[in-house]
Amino acid sequence: MLENLSQRLARVVKTLRGEARLTEANTQEMLREIRIALLEADVALPVVRDLIARIREKALGQEVLASLTPGQALVGVVHRELADLMGGSSAELNLATQPPAVILMAGLQGAGKTTTVGKLAKWLRETQRKKVLTVSCDVYRPAAIEQLRTVTEQAGADFFPSTPDQKPADIARAAVQWGRTHYHEVLLVDTAGRLAIDERLMAEIRELHQVLSPIETLFVVDAMQGQDAVNTARAFGEALPLTGVVLTKLDGDSRGGAALSVKAVTGKPIKFVGVGEKLTGLEAFHPERMANRILGMGDILSLVEEAQKAVDQGAAQELAAKLKSGNRFDLNDFLSQLSQMKKMGGLSSMLDKLPAQMQAAAGQADLSRAEKDMKRMQGIIHSMTPAERSKPELIKASRKRRIATGAGVQVQEVNRLLAQFDQMQSMMKKMQKGGLAKMMRGMKGMMPGMR
Repeated sequence: MLENLSQRLARVVKTLRGEARLTEANTQEMLREIRIALLEADVALPVVRDLIARIREKALGQEVLASLTPGQALVGVVHRELADLMGGSSAELNLATQPPAVILMAGLQGAGKTTTVGKLAKWLRETQRKKVLTVSCDVYRPAAIEQLRTVTEQAGADFFPSTPDQKPADIARAAVQWGRTHYHEVLLVDTAGRLAIDERLMAEIRELHQVLSPIETLFVVDAMQGQDAVNTARAFGEALPLTGVVLTKLDGDSRGGAALSVKAVTGKPIKFVGVGEKLTGLEAFHPERMANRILGMGDILSLVEEAQKAVDQGAAQELAAKLKSGNRFDLNDFLSQLSQMKKMGGLSSMLDKLPAQMQAAAGQADLSRAEKDMKRMQGIIHSMTPAERSKPELIKASRKRRIATGAGVQVQEVNRLLAQFDQMQSMMKKMQKGGLAKMMRGMKGMMPGMR
C-alpha cells in the first residue's frame, strides 16, 4: 500500500540533501514532484491543491533550525500536513449512550460491509470488552443474512435472525428491542448495498437511520476504488449524517488516494482500516502513523501493538523460563515462533510497517518465497514425532526420508530446515549467555528467504 507515493517522496527528500537551505526555487521544484506523486496516488485534485499550498506556506515561512537539513525540514512540514489532512488525531468510536449503542454500517455492495461488521464485532469484544449483537437488514442480496450469521459466530458475538420477507425498518426495531432486553451493549446493523448509488438505496438507509437513531453511522468504502471511493463517500455524506469512515482492502493494490482524500472531502474522520480477509484484520486508524508510513518512517507502534495481540504471553514466559533454566531450544519452540509470526500477518505485513531503509534491506529477499518457506517448514515439523521435535539430534537419514515423505517435500528441504533451526538454537544459546551483539549477528540468514 502507498508504495509508489512513499518511493517518490523519498526521492524528493534525497534530492534536497545537497541543498544548504530551503529557497523559493528548490522548494518549487520539490513541490512539483510531490504534486505529481499525489496525483499518481489518485488523490482528489482539490485536495492536492490545498495540501501543496499549505506545504509551500509552511516550508518557506518557517526558520529552519541550524541542526536540520532542508530535507529534514521539508519532511517535518509534509508529515504534519499529511497527518492534518487525514484528521490530525485518532477518532475513537463514541459508545456513550444508553445501551445498546447502535452502529449503522452503510456503503455500496462489494465494499466489504458484512465482513467489516464481523471484524468490528470481534474488535469490540476483545479490545473494549463489549457484549455485541449483530443484525442484517439486507433483504435483497442472496445469502447476505447467512453470511453475517457466519462471521458473527466466528467473531464470538450474538446474532439477531431476520428473513428476506421482512421490511428492513421492522428488522431494525426488533433488533434494538432484543438488544435492550438481553443487555447487549452494542448493536451493529448491516445494511443493503447497491452496485451504484440510487434513490431507492438512499431512501431506505435514511429510513433506517430515522428508526435507529444510531450513535455512530460508519461509511464502509473500498480503498481500491481510488477516486470513485471519494465520490461515493461524498454522496453518502450528503444523504446521511455520517460520523466516520472505514476503509477496507487497504492491503490491496491501492494507491492511497482514498486514505488521503476522504477526510478532506467528507469532513468525517477515518476511524478504522480493514486489511485482509481474516476477522483480526481491522485496525484503528491513526493519521500520524499513516503519515509516518507514507514518508517511509514505518509504523513501529502498530507493529508492537500487533505483536502484543498475537504473541501468546504464557508461551513466551514459558520459553523464557525454559532458556533461563538451561534447557535447550527445540523444534516445538521453533514451530511456536513460526506460528506467532503467522498470527501477526506474516513477513509481508510486518515489512509494510518497517521504516523504508529496513524495507529496502529486507526487500532483497523474495517475500512470497519466504512466506511459502515458512508454511513448508511448519508442515515438515508437523510430520515429525514428539520425540524428534524434542530431540532433533535423533533425526538421521532414515528419519529424514520418512519426514520428507510425510510432508510431501524433498529430503533437501528437511536438511535446510534443520540447518536454519541450528542457527536459531545457536542464537538462543548466545542470548542465554547475555551476548546480545553475538545474538544479533547470529540472526543473519536465520529466517526463511532471508539469505
